[in-house]
Amino acid sequence: MRTASSGMVTIDGVPLKLSHPLDHKAEWIGQDEILLQLLACWLTIDERDLPLTPRLVGVPGVGKTVLAMSAARLRKQDLFVYQCTADTRPEDLLVTPVLSAEGKISYHASPLVTAMITGSVCILDEGNRMNEKSWASLAPLLDQRRYVESIVAGITIPAHPNFRCAVTMNQDDSTYEIPDYILSRLQPTLPLGFPNRQDELSILKYHLPFAEDDLLSLTVDFLQRSHELNLDFSSRDGINLLRYALKRLAQNTQHPIAKDVVWREALFHCLGQDALDLEELAKRKQRSLGDKSLPLGLGDFFFDPDDPLHPDGEDDDQ
Repeated sequence: MRTASSGMVTIDGVPLKLSHPLDHKAEWIGQDEILLQLLACWLTIDERDLPLTPRLVGVPGVGKTVLAMSAARLRKQDLFVYQCTADTRPEDLLVTPVLSAEGKISYHASPLVTAMITGSVCILDEGNRMNEKSWASLAPLLDQRRYVESIVAGITIPAHPNFRCAVTMNQDDSTYEIPDYILSRLQPTLPLGFPNRQDELSILKYHLPFAEDDLLSLTVDFLQRSHELNLDFSSRDGINLLRYALKRLAQNTQHPIAKDVVWREALFHCLGQDALDLEELAKRKQRSLGDKSLPLGLGDFFFDPDDPLHPDGEDDDQ
């Protein structure tokens, strides 16, 4: 049994304070097919059918969360995001007891449980950073039972028929191995790749409409070359790089700095020393994978070929 009021819901006599939905204007740019695939996962085609809970998999910064946010917006549903971490506990995922100043305990529904109750969308962000104990608490939600049990509040919470969920997962090593009985519930797997040149340029322009064309082009060239070399620099990296470069240019109006110098400075401070030489970085990566193919360098990413920092202008003995 549940009754609801503004910001509160009562389930089996236990009042729960609900979380607030995320106010967002996320827009997915390019790669329409992956968006259609996600929306298909959330369809129900019969009253006996159930929605799927897909995994959105890709390198950090490729747009997994934005994809799910855009899908929620297209479905005209409220959105909740739960950030998974290594120390996430089952009570963090579900219902958390909070001690008030008067010494009374109140129960707060997590973003996930709030989405379940209100028939909204929840993104479990970076799900493979979460431990097995927390995943186990979600097992009945992710199959045909579609409920969770809060041991803390002593209640069972069923999911609204309109509740939808997706899990994002980064492709890196700093994660837990999710047990098979959970992976079998998180299907299908939807892999996100890097955008093509035109889409990546559109993404940068969308986030930085005030950026100059030459800096945008330089950044897209760098990102596209890194994609060709199987390096994991993403559109997010390009956005941060550009933001820093633009701020540095705006800061030095009295003593202008050459754009390529500022861009290279931004590259170093945002992406690190390794990003200054894509050729060497890709060589090291290929050697570590046992591949002998040789990638290209960074020389094309300079306005001035005579720049003293240009890789081709370095001394032979360096």
